[in-house]
Amino acid sequence: MILNFCQNVNNMTMTLNEIIATRLKELRKEKNLNQIETAKMLSVDKSTIAKYETGAAVPSLNMLVVLARFFDVSADYILGLED
Repeated sequence: MILNFCQNVNNMTMTLNEIIATRLKELRKEKNLNQIETAKMLSVDKSTIAKYETGAAVPSLNMLVVLARFFDVSADYILGLED
């Protein structure tokens, strides 16, 4: 039973990474920004934005708030909890 729970959590994490990646990329493109411009505006490296958009990394809670404010959406939207 615990093994099934752990497997489900791992699957959810992968799915969550994909959701965050897709939403952030779409939001960036809606603002007509490239990754370099976005990174400069957020004071992070371009590689950070690239990792978020490929799902290789997820934003910290602090960065999630920054991204939500920057893109004028809720953190719930970025996390795929609302449309």
